[in-house]
Amino acid sequence: MTATPLPSLAETIARHGLDARKSLGQHFLLDPALCTRIAAQAGDLAGRHVLEVGPGPGGLTRALLATAAADVTAVELDRRAIAALAELEAAHPGRLRVIEGDALRIDPAELLPAPRVIIANLPYNVGTPLLVGWLRAAAALEGMVLMFQQEVAERITAAPDSEHYGRLAVLAQWRCRCALLMRLPPGAFSPPPKVWSAVVGLVPHAEAPPPALFAAMERVTAAAFGQRRKMLRGALKSLGDAEGLLRAAEIAGERRAETLSVAEFDRLARLVAAR
Repeated sequence: MTATPLPSLAETIARHGLDARKSLGQHFLLDPALCTRIAAQAGDLAGRHVLEVGPGPGGLTRALLATAAADVTAVELDRRAIAALAELEAAHPGRLRVIEGDALRIDPAELLPAPRVIIANLPYNVGTPLLVGWLRAAAALEGMVLMFQQEVAERITAAPDSEHYGRLAVLAQWRCRCALLMRLPPGAFSPPPKVWSAVVGLVPHAEAPPPALFAAMERVTAAAFGQRRKMLRGALKSLGDAEGLLRAAEIAGERRAETLSVAEFDRLARLVAAR
């Protein structure tokens, strides 16, 4: 509950000249019911410290503040949105903290106490690099509920030997249990993007790989999918002794990257890390 009624999101956008900018990958989600549904995908947020990235005028932020979350930290790069969010911050003293900055440079573990959850409608142009960075530090997170372009969401959740299976699917599923939770049409956003969007839930696995192993997995997947038409014995040459590596992992050299399971990539990464 707030002391005074907040302006509508449309009023907030008009008041602060907060037109969505393509350069920032902005597509604002203004439907309160949809924002509430997205916030609910994270489950019970009681006692959780929530990180939101790219809140814009604050539609999802309002929905998060309506949950039992301990607090919400919103990281925003657009100064116009910072001014708009100040009204929301004032209406929720002690529960909302707005930080002006680049989320790519922020470590959630340094910014928030545990238990930490990330819930965000990610800017289209930085969604993938943000996710990969959070996967590196997934041990510090309880979970993530993230909106991407639908194609990116499908790449995260794809199964082996499917159209969208690639490096992002392997990295994400190696570190987390991943599920596509919701699909949203272009008309749900202002302005409408040219593509559908989708919400993905990611829950980190209990076992956290050390940084050296994560780096090895990045090297293996980059090599394997960098030349995905090649057989693995050719695609993995840059790693050195590809034949010996594949033999040790008990993987046939004539196979291609998209046919390997996450477990098989794990075997390869552990062998590379042990070298």
